[in-house]
Amino acid sequence: MSYGATVEPEPCLSTAFCLHDVAEAAGPLILASPHSGRAYPERFLQQSRLDLKALRRSEDAYVDRLFDHAVDVGVPLLCARFPRAYCDVNRFAWELDPNMFRDRLPEGCLTNTAKVRSGLGMMARIAGPGRGIYRHQLAVSEARERIATCWLPYHEALEAMIAHCKARFGVCVLLDLHSMPTIPHLRLPDIVLGDLHGASCAPEIVDGLARLFSGSGFSVGRNHPYAGGYITSRYGAPMEDVHVVQIEINRGLYLDEAAIMPSPGFARLEACISGLLPDLIALAKRLVPAHVMISKTM
Repeated sequence: MSYGATVEPEPCLSTAFCLHDVAEAAGPLILASPHSGRAYPERFLQQSRLDLKALRRSEDAYVDRLFDHAVDVGVPLLCARFPRAYCDVNRFAWELDPNMFRDRLPEGCLTNTAKVRSGLGMMARIAGPGRGIYRHQLAVSEARERIATCWLPYHEALEAMIAHCKARFGVCVLLDLHSMPTIPHLRLPDIVLGDLHGASCAPEIVDGLARLFSGSGFSVGRNHPYAGGYITSRYGAPMEDVHVVQIEINRGLYLDEAAIMPSPGFARLEACISGLLPDLIALAKRLVPAHVMISKTM
């Protein structure tokens, strides 16, 4: 497959997500990519004072395609199609900046969180360092529409995947896939594993992930500067047999960040991830209760 700089701007989003499902899961492992969507609604582009390339800088660009081969080994993959700048499903639905709207937000909104103050609520105020997205204030109906057409469908699909996995195997391990931009004067590891400092996942899974990535030559950090977001917090419940790890991949490994195009390192990283998938499945299987039978699918 050839990966260019093209995106899929559309007048509307016909579907909020793409689910690459499997007939028979190889183990209790599911993958999700909430921030790699590239379908930009035309109305959103008209609302924005920024051009498409500037908006795209907030994407976890092509992270979904790094894991394309997951379904080949029996691991389902959920990908948002809408861009993060349009609707961020790694936030509470009503986590919004009231100054973005010309009418009053409903009761119960989270309007003063750290993410909102930084401009990165469910509807982002900025894309890139301090670059305001919108030409004008918006109607609250805009937030309602994005929740109904993007946020809710994505989370309903993810909840269904988790429930199906847990029903089949008695346990579920969700890897929430992200990428992290180069930050000037800050040397980041190749991979950062976020488990909310031990709250969202059993330590044996996080330790195992660290060993697998380190063994493949990657430098690995934990919980700094990314410990996990709304998805990790909402779904990670080890005492209820749902384990969630946020995986941040350094964009310098695979992306030309200026052009927002896969770099020569993309193919190498994709191949490495493909090679690790059977080990990730085996790691997740360690949590399966002894009475649950797993058929051989690989």
